[in-house]
Amino acid sequence: MKIIAIIPARFASTRFPGKPLALLSGKPVIRHVYEKVSGLIADTWVATDDERIYQAVRQFGGKAVMTRTDHKSGTDRIQEAVTTIQSDADVVVNIQGDEPFIHTSQIQTVCQLFDDPQTQIATIGKPFSDMQGVDNPNSPKIVTDKRGFALYFSRSVIPFVRGKDHLEWMKHYPFLKHLGIYAYRREVLAEITQLPQSSLEMAESLEQLRWLENGYRIKVGLTDVETIGIDTPDDLRRAEEFIQQQ
Repeated sequence: MKIIAIIPARFASTRFPGKPLALLSGKPVIRHVYEKVSGLIADTWVATDDERIYQAVRQFGGKAVMTRTDHKSGTDRIQEAVTTIQSDADVVVNIQGDEPFIHTSQIQTVCQLFDDPQTQIATIGKPFSDMQGVDNPNSPKIVTDKRGFALYFSRSVIPFVRGKDHLEWMKHYPFLKHLGIYAYRREVLAEITQLPQSSLEMAESLEQLRWLENGYRIKVGLTDVETIGIDTPDDLRRAEEFIQQQ
């Protein structure tokens, strides 16, 4: 199975402009992500709409491809990149450019899900550690069937545990947090980027609901490793402290 990894990276960000080029332990955030991913997947690229990011990646020896500025999602940017590169890969892995602590085991897990021929799209989830996390609408929840295929993703707490005190819910159901790493069969990626936004997607602001609503099968792998994403300058400071503690 031939695999390509694409790391979408935008300069513009409401909460943290220029985030991919922000320095973390002396290196740009995007370099941390690239080195982690390319150490496992040789054919790794950064897909960006900004010349500064493109040049920074080329300067540290990485592969980069320029994409349009008007994409509404990272998935659309990845599809343009795959087309531009003219990749013949079987599977395309999407790793966010603000995840410098992505673990190689998580990348391996999402790739191994394609050993199941019914897997069209793959992602991973991690068991929640407390109800505060479960209640957080910024941490989407996943419910799967017995074979590990996603039934639904939601910002709401799902499922509802009837007849039990709310603080005790985790004792009665293994709530699963969605982590934003995806992989797609190449032909499926081409198909889903042609779909119009769906009603569920617009209601929850979760792109993966468009795919479910259109009948695509998303297999969910499990990880026990927590990642530290960087969304704000405060996150960057915490990440720096985390590295120093290691």
